[in-house]
Amino acid sequence: MDGIIGGAGFITPMVIPLLIFLARIADVTIGTLRIIFVTRGLRFLSAASGFFEVFIWLLAIRQIMVNLDHWVNFFAYAAGFAAGNYVGLSIERYIAIGHIIIRVITHRDATDLEEHLRDRGFPVTSVDAEGEAGQVKLLFTVARRSTLPEIIATIKRFNPLAFYTVEDLRYVSQPPAHPMARRHLFSLRGGRKDK
Repeated sequence: MDGIIGGAGFITPMVIPLLIFLARIADVTIGTLRIIFVTRGLRFLSAASGFFEVFIWLLAIRQIMVNLDHWVNFFAYAAGFAAGNYVGLSIERYIAIGHIIIRVITHRDATDLEEHLRDRGFPVTSVDAEGEAGQVKLLFTVARRSTLPEIIATIKRFNPLAFYTVEDLRYVSQPPAHPMARRHLFSLRGGRKDK
């Protein structure tokens, strides 16, 4: 019995910091996503994530307060906070919530770029403008954030010297259809069915 208790006493100082570290990663990750949900105006997700964020934080801080004599718990708390920020932003980048506006300024003819983006289902507005070096073409498109890598690759393919900016949008009156919206769940069995 003494051996079991002694073994548990040896394991506890190692387990508590690990639990604090993991709890901190969880609550900071959720907190990072909550901030993103708030900026996107997603009220239900903001409220739900806030509840779990605080609940997990209380569990972690309780272990800190009970074990104030172990410095490793403070280190685990700080390390979990740092890791939670990284994990939260990584998850947000992966799920890519929301819409963006991409502005492209080019001195070259942008007809091929416009047509390719439109063929892929992106709405494009084209405007003739004048910059410091003369006439330019200004293109605007609104798209889901998840499609940004595809759009940037397209810009670089058709006009690698084009100047472009990307900006997050909070609200879109009529969200554009996803370019892959023509692919349906049932069409995955027999391949893609384009209209």
